[in-house]
Amino acid sequence: MTQSQNTQDIVWSSLQGAATGFAAHAKPLDDFVASLAALGGLGEALAVFLSSQMAGVILDKDTWRQTMLDIHARHPELAEAAAHDLLAVVQRDPAAEEMLRPFLFFKGFQAIQLYRIAHVLWEEGNRDLASFLQYRTSVAFGVDIHPAAIIGHGLMFDHATGIVIGETAIIEDDVSMLHGVTLGGTGKERGDRHPKLRRGVMIGANATILGNIEIGAGAVVAAGSMVLKSVPPHMTVAGVPAQLVGKTRSEEPSCDMDQTLPESDVG
Repeated sequence: MTQSQNTQDIVWSSLQGAATGFAAHAKPLDDFVASLAALGGLGEALAVFLSSQMAGVILDKDTWRQTMLDIHARHPELAEAAAHDLLAVVQRDPAAEEMLRPFLFFKGFQAIQLYRIAHVLWEEGNRDLASFLQYRTSVAFGVDIHPAAIIGHGLMFDHATGIVIGETAIIEDDVSMLHGVTLGGTGKERGDRHPKLRRGVMIGANATILGNIEIGAGAVVAAGSMVLKSVPPHMTVAGVPAQLVGKTRSEEPSCDMDQTLPESDVG
């Protein structure tokens, strides 16, 4: 058994157990969650659950479900990424006491998984359906991620409302960000025009990062900052426009979720 398979098995076993004992005292919801426990794995459960979230007048639940089931069958790495994302939420968010509640109710986690489906559609050339899924995710969750963006795993988007991620953005593994974050361009330029977030970056609420700049590994962008220049690894920036304020207090800021500012050591 590979490490990724082991991670998926641990996550899926935890979700199955919790789903079996779920009791919201609202029978349709209880029955639906209990039915997830009987499915064949995390990928299938994601497809069944998220298709219900995306159902609307134009495309119904059954159409979305079959589309998502087909994609998960062809791309088992999506379930692996989702397992790492769910573990990240449980490890970093004190509101996540176990895995089932984030799976069911945390829109940051759900929006990331829907992005992954849209990204596959985009890469396979089905860009209209990918864009429609982007639109439906934005309407449902208030999270707008372009399907062409490149995003790793082990991510946590806490609360997530108002997150916007542009077409040429790159987010590496183990990144955390809060609500209201924008990874955007600086104007009407075309081509590679969006930020690159390296591994382990922590982005505070309502931060705006603009242009084809790099936020180095393990860096911290303080809440409310506007970043227009690249940030070195393991440094904290704050302000409008953002300025270096010192080294990060933590070696793994995205995992520790330490958003306090360091004492300035920048001359």
